Amino acid sequence: MCGITGFIQNASFSKADAENTIESMTEKLIHRGPDSCGNWISDNSQVALGFRRLAILDLSPAGSQPMISRSGRFILVFNGEIYNHQELRKTLNNISSRSWKGHSDSETLLDCFEEFGVKETFQKLTGMFAIAVVDNMTNTMILARDRLGEKPLYYGLVDNNLVFGSELKAIKTFPHFSNSISKESIAEYLKYNYIPAPKSIYKDIFKLIPGSYLEFNIDNFNGDLNNETKFWSLSESINKGKSSIITDTSKALDSVDKVLSDSINLQMQSDVPLGSFLSGGIDSSLVTALMQKSSIEKIKTFTIGFEEDSFNEAQYAKKVANHIGTDHTEIILTSNDALDLIQKLPYIYDEPFADSSQIPTHLVSLAAKKSLTVALTGDGGDEIFGGYNRHFWVQRLWDKVSMFPPSLRIFAGKILLYFPTDGWMILEKLFNSFTSPEKGINQLGTKVQKFGSILKNSMGVDEMYFNLISTNIDLKDLIKGLPQDFISDQSNFLLSKRKEVPIFKNFSEEMMYWDTLTYLPDDILCKVDRASMATSLETRTPFLDHKLIELAWRLPIEMKIKNNTGKLILRQLLNNYVPKNLIDRPKIGFGLPVGDWLRGPLRDWAEDLLDESQMISDGYFYPDPIHQIWREHLSRKLDWTGFLWSILMFQSWLKAEQDL
Repeated sequence: MCGITGFIQNASFSKADAENTIESMTEKLIHRGPDSCGNWISDNSQVALGFRRLAILDLSPAGSQPMISRSGRFILVFNGEIYNHQELRKTLNNISSRSWKGHSDSETLLDCFEEFGVKETFQKLTGMFAIAVVDNMTNTMILARDRLGEKPLYYGLVDNNLVFGSELKAIKTFPHFSNSISKESIAEYLKYNYIPAPKSIYKDIFKLIPGSYLEFNIDNFNGDLNNETKFWSLSESINKGKSSIITDTSKALDSVDKVLSDSINLQMQSDVPLGSFLSGGIDSSLVTALMQKSSIEKIKTFTIGFEEDSFNEAQYAKKVANHIGTDHTEIILTSNDALDLIQKLPYIYDEPFADSSQIPTHLVSLAAKKSLTVALTGDGGDEIFGGYNRHFWVQRLWDKVSMFPPSLRIFAGKILLYFPTDGWMILEKLFNSFTSPEKGINQLGTKVQKFGSILKNSMGVDEMYFNLISTNIDLKDLIKGLPQDFISDQSNFLLSKRKEVPIFKNFSEEMMYWDTLTYLPDDILCKVDRASMATSLETRTPFLDHKLIELAWRLPIEMKIKNNTGKLILRQLLNNYVPKNLIDRPKIGFGLPVGDWLRGPLRDWAEDLLDESQMISDGYFYPDPIHQIWREHLSRKLDWTGFLWSILMFQSWLKAEQDL
């Protein structure tokens, strides 16, 4: 795991200017690679590559980058891990005998480029990667990103120079960076709490779409960025899977067990200490159980808990760890811990990002880094095997509410929104006092408020899903100078993308498809990558092996979702390792009590960021509607936690932006 950066420049840098620039850009990524660094600059100073190394495989200098191929044709900087590189080495050795300088996957990559070509190599890789490679024969540069977007790669134009990097802070170091903040990106950020690819917060700077590459002619680079090519398609994988459905449950269970176990075994390759994040949920428990099965030593596991019981799952993680037999560490997060970290979030994420679980994710990474360099996670299981609540009930709910006329649905939604969240909290506590924990209700007020908003705004099942994953606020009343046509485009987001979607027999699968394409890379994987790499910890995600994803789409929906329960086949597999009673409980998610903290220990911090005169001076938001929302949240009339967190994270980022 590392950090990469570089440029193709048209500014006629001298050799000294090019060296100073690439060194400054590379230095910004030291947290991603504290072990060593390296730079490469072309003879005419037109092209430069920079690299920061976190040594995982082959800790010797033989694994250092930038790395040049045997013939001198290719120069590579690469962030990630190629899990099947030993298999690729065997294939290369069978083609022609060769001696290797070391055992790094970077060296394997370069030999694959020499033997198969760059673009063909991408399709042979199993792993996570962001790659920049210069081809001296064709005088081109290629940028590529892994299939699911586990590793980040930003690219774009600064004064018509092509600049790229693992994080925006490297790009912003390029001389004369003055790219303006995009109001369209602010709008998308407020919709989703993250900025969806390919956009970034800055104009002319983009995120490379997962599973694709870009090729640039170095001599004739004219600022054209519209040459993206896909080397892997989720749609094609789904269609292929659906052509050979596995109907036998026993066969399906054996197949998932084997492919997931193979993925975990490959991802346990490491020359440094390795462990796992354990939340006590299905996905992380299964990954940890299979890791422990393959290890002769106790796996180190880490979890984070909260003082507030309704958010705390640490007790379940501890029980799972005790049963599996891991070396377990538990960290309890307080509001003071959160406040200390909040000040650092703009520097960790570089652009506005408002998934509040970024806080516990960073703190558990910080704790794990004390004894690990690599941690496996359970991310991806929900998207691939149907684990989010919306996957179970959106279609069923729509089937019921669509029987009523829109006017009645709108009225019912308004009624639900009228009651303060305090009342729902009282009902939640009362209900939970008469039932067992596995049948209890969590965060009832937030769920009822969201449901009321969905009822009020949804005219179809597509819109119901869209409203569920986004903020139902008219952004033209909040963002100054936002084009009207942009707002209307967003409300038809799913319909405008309909032509790209495979044909599904049910909407649950379609939601899983959308979540894998959007929410997974742009929220979940972004959150984990930045939170962990800020501590120089590498995280790996066994559920995102493309072979497992392709297998998952061969399974009928009944093996994943049935009777309001998801990830059925994973539950069956986990039953072989962990008692059912340790796992069966309502899904809480990796949330934290931000709503209450904003009314209490974080209130002064929040009100400072919401200062009216400062917001007017900044010129991005109209302060009046935001202050109305703030008052409603403080009075508990409505729970505006998600939206307020997105506003506060933007304001916090904006305050720090000049220093990033």
